[in-house]
Amino acid sequence: MVLKARKKLGEILVEAGVATPDQIDAAGETAAATGKKIGEVLIEEGIADENQIAQSVATQYGIDYVDLASTEGLSSVDAELIDGDIIRKHLVLPLGESGGRIRLLVHDPSDLGLVDTLSFRLGRDIELAVGSRGQIKSYIDDLGGNIERMSSAEDSTIDKSDDRSVDREQTIDSIDASVDVDVDGDSKIVALANKIIKEAVRGRASDIHFEPMVDRVRLRYRIDGVCHERHDITKSLQASLLARLKLMAGVNVAERRIPQDGRIKMPIAEESGGEPVDIDFRVSFCPAYHGESVVLRVLRPDAVRIGLVNLGFEPDNLKTFERIIQRPNGIFLVTGPTGSGKTTTLYSALDTLNTPNRKIITAEDPVEYNFTGINQVQVRESIGLNFTAILRAMLRQAPNVILIGEIRDREVADIAIQASLTGHLVFSTLHTNDAPSAITRLIDIGVKPFLVASSIQAIMAQRLIRMLCPKCAKPDENPDSKLLNLVNISPEDVAAGNIRQAHGCPNCSGTGYRGRKAIFELMRMNAEVRELAFERAQISKIREAAIRGGMRSLLEDGKVKILRGDTTPDEVARFAQIEGFNPNEIS
Repeated sequence: MVLKARKKLGEILVEAGVATPDQIDAAGETAAATGKKIGEVLIEEGIADENQIAQSVATQYGIDYVDLASTEGLSSVDAELIDGDIIRKHLVLPLGESGGRIRLLVHDPSDLGLVDTLSFRLGRDIELAVGSRGQIKSYIDDLGGNIERMSSAEDSTIDKSDDRSVDREQTIDSIDASVDVDVDGDSKIVALANKIIKEAVRGRASDIHFEPMVDRVRLRYRIDGVCHERHDITKSLQASLLARLKLMAGVNVAERRIPQDGRIKMPIAEESGGEPVDIDFRVSFCPAYHGESVVLRVLRPDAVRIGLVNLGFEPDNLKTFERIIQRPNGIFLVTGPTGSGKTTTLYSALDTLNTPNRKIITAEDPVEYNFTGINQVQVRESIGLNFTAILRAMLRQAPNVILIGEIRDREVADIAIQASLTGHLVFSTLHTNDAPSAITRLIDIGVKPFLVASSIQAIMAQRLIRMLCPKCAKPDENPDSKLLNLVNISPEDVAAGNIRQAHGCPNCSGTGYRGRKAIFELMRMNAEVRELAFERAQISKIREAAIRGGMRSLLEDGKVKILRGDTTPDEVARFAQIEGFNPNEIS
């Protein structure tokens, strides 16, 4: 299969007779030195005009060019299709819609962040056309006051006025139009806070970010691990909204100098017309330069009860994992950065083991999810109830299974190892990049090598990657050859597999992805790996031995999912520890 690369802009301009090769080379050097795009440099130097660059960009991306200077181009614009706020803020013009897709005129189709944001905000798939920036801006300027009237009170901004009385109803552009706003209270701020939280939950967000800026408050939702920007909140509402969130979280409203943590519980129906479910939010307040930054972590009650099968395990790894967690003693470690799904994996394991004949105790900081039948202990450093104190008390409670939120120092590690050697099954997490590194990490913090070698049963590294939306993913007829090389996929693999690409539809809010699963690196402690641990061997040697013992790396596990059509090469490349990968180079 021949993979065709996209032509460079300079080549297209030379072929069109707009510029000479020498001019393109010189412009390229200037662009590299100044950080500008080559098209911008050519326009500044008078070699090409905006329209010539826009036409060449359209040719480069294989999309239509629209000339707003022509009658035909002007008649194709339907400015009432989307909010005037979106038109003005993002410098785009709607050209029509068909089959749930909206056609937008942009000046830079390479700005994937803009396309992703617009898809999310409009809730529709987007088809791009290219026009010159000057013509688009001139058209929007000509609209003048008309563009303001296109922004309705219900669908555009939270509030763009400087009215500090907060007397008008505050609304936001909703993912779900059925999100209800109770305006019967004595403050519209209450309605605004409730609406934002409900919208985020119904939009599958895992975090809600309120970020004060110099002239606004930025609102972002993290969905499937990626932050999506929503409408800005006017600066005049910052103090009132922050006070409301503090009241809901049960923290000191007057305290602005130090970080605070709180919790919120709200009954929310995750779908329109559905039954409300109590959802917890872990709230963090952190002083920042322009005011306190607030993050709400959404803790859905069913988030860690999805079952082992749905975590993303391949059949062979699942069988190994199930066999390991049924052992009577030893340590099982899960490694990875924050947000890689370690807690979900461990809770899924505990959920499997949570039977009347087993006693399970956990030490967590903080306790995020409550499980019936499991004794969960919250770390409280302020009164001396740290991991060490909890672990010592745990061992007097005669448990069968122990979960330690994180091994942070030698003292906790030593107690965990002693517990495993005295007949307890111990689960914990460690912050390392891969499975073999966990061995050297434990030795580095002071654990004796022979204890590491004898107590650990297995170590598993993991990352969360986005899964393609099942309703709109389509075959990738021309996958990026550089990406395929990075993820170790050969032309033969491409021919035999089912590589698909993200597309975008209302089901996935235009992102092309819906939901996440993990890729795993499961290392069993066989005789060879134990011997290398005892000898303090290098990580590279431990990795080679683990692979000989049957371990599949994060990259190889991701490759399986790519060839099955579950995800994309660039998604795996971002998280699989690939040297030389630069996401900014991927178009």
